[in-house]
Amino acid sequence: MTGQLFAHGAERVELPGRVAALRTAPAEVIVLLVPGYTGSKEDFAPILGGIAEGGLQAVSVDLPGQFESPGPDDESAYRPAPLGKVVAGLVEFLARQGKPVILLGHSYGGLVARAAVLAGAPIAGLTLLDSGPSALPEGPRRQALGLGEPLLRERGLVAAYAVREEMSARFPSWVRLPVELKDFFRHRFTSSSPFGLLGMADGLRHEPDLVAELAAALGDKPRLVVAGEGDDAWSVESQRDMAARLAAPFALVPNAAHSPNTENPLGLLEVLLPAWRSWL
Repeated sequence: MTGQLFAHGAERVELPGRVAALRTAPAEVIVLLVPGYTGSKEDFAPILGGIAEGGLQAVSVDLPGQFESPGPDDESAYRPAPLGKVVAGLVEFLARQGKPVILLGHSYGGLVARAAVLAGAPIAGLTLLDSGPSALPEGPRRQALGLGEPLLRERGLVAAYAVREEMSARFPSWVRLPVELKDFFRHRFTSSSPFGLLGMADGLRHEPDLVAELAAALGDKPRLVVAGEGDDAWSVESQRDMAARLAAPFALVPNAAHSPNTENPLGLLEVLLPAWRSWL
């Protein structure tokens, strides 16, 4: 399991811009999956097979600066708007096959997916997963960003992750994780760009509310907002309200918090696949 979050049968490929990706077998519809802060393409490994079995091709990516995708030494390049232009370019590249492209963004990846739509990405539909209308609200996750920034700047990736790991060790869920997974999390974090981590953290703290602009940009394209029932990043109510403002269906995934893709992948697929099939 070293080098990946969960076992999967997807092919490791590189997309334009040196974007690392996992890709399942070709199908008539493509789903582009965008991970969140400190995440990677492997975050979607538990649902890649299910998407493929559902008759769609899954393409999950590392955003620039994440894990195996290099990025510039410029923190501002990792805010949602510039990363959104990168994702819009990926959608355009995939759409050249003449197939519809559905875009899903998880957490910070949802803010990036929104920016891609605002940048004109030719999508067939949008799904926002455990992502909010604007910056991360006050709470433990936002506080962790503030605490981690000076440590990352002054002592680097390895030292920053050591403190992160020490804090995680206080939670039983972390203690129960297999050693291989802990090794992967450490390898992924320390392989990422410090500029990317700092720039994305800044985006999480300062992104404005652009829900009205997104609704206008989507026009009549289908959209869906999904949250884990115990999400501890953006509140479930704030995501429900965002869905209402987008005129989008809203769905809760049971037995999941901020990452249904790893916490309850089957429950997430039961929400996603019927919605996506209805769009097409």
